[in-house]
Amino acid sequence: MSYRHLSIIERSKLEVLHRQGRSSRAIAKELGRHPSTICRELDRVTSSHPYQAEQAQNAYEERRKASVSPGNWSDALAASLEEKLEATWSPEQITERFRIEGQDAVSFKTIYRWIYAGRLVRGVLQVLRHKGKRQKPAETRGKFAIGRTISDRPKEVRSRETFGHWELDTVVSGRGKSKGCVATLIERKTRLYTAVLMPDRTALSMEIALGVAISQYPTGTFLTATADRGKEFACYAHLETTHNLHVYFADPYSSWQRGSNENANGLLREFFPKGTDLARVNDDDLAHSLDLINHRPRKCLGWKTPHESFAEELSHLI
Repeated sequence: MSYRHLSIIERSKLEVLHRQGRSSRAIAKELGRHPSTICRELDRVTSSHPYQAEQAQNAYEERRKASVSPGNWSDALAASLEEKLEATWSPEQITERFRIEGQDAVSFKTIYRWIYAGRLVRGVLQVLRHKGKRQKPAETRGKFAIGRTISDRPKEVRSRETFGHWELDTVVSGRGKSKGCVATLIERKTRLYTAVLMPDRTALSMEIALGVAISQYPTGTFLTATADRGKEFACYAHLETTHNLHVYFADPYSSWQRGSNENANGLLREFFPKGTDLARVNDDDLAHSLDLINHRPRKCLGWKTPHESFAEELSHLI
């Protein structure tokens, strides 16, 4: 279990128990703490004064402030940086010029952070060449770190030698439009691309959507699936149990490991451009788009269509 600092509530209980003459070990058992934690806390108090929770908490907060490095920030450095930024220099140009001139400087990424945090030029992003438009929005949906990694995936899946291995992803509506999105799936060998509309980007919606997609094909069509670690795929354990499917997860920031799916999502965007409210898309429109995509001849398939290649593989299963 990770270490936790004592809270003011725990210190208040410690003060009462200590005044009652309880031993450090007894207090630790009462608070659910290690005895060493209680001993260190009591040792910080001088023998001439009894332990007081409020004073101990204030001392703790002062120690925390002192433990934080002040970093490279200074008013002189800030003034120098703002002068260059107002002269239309980019953060990278500033950093490299300071380095060449032998001046102490921070990295250009730090300069960007200070601008976005409002510490430089009052956070006015107009001083940047791209006006801050290239700043990545904060990820709010979360990720998880369990499940099989892509390094555990069988080699024949990567080489596309066998049938029944899929890549999974989601296509979302424009930011601020709605929660509507689409679960997308592509079979790696035949490049057959399919999708299911979802009301939101939750694990429950993803589990239902994938269940619908899998139920449309005979047993043996879905053997493995490769996805990213978005929270919507937290349902992977249920998918593995229900559909006898092995789910693998790509490495962070490695969309190329699911290249077929990323490319196919781009094809779907030809019909539903970014900014489209996918909650307003109906099943017929989506099915028509998928039909056009899957009936295009593909060079990687010897100019067969994904539909033809997929049907051929299904015939072997049947």
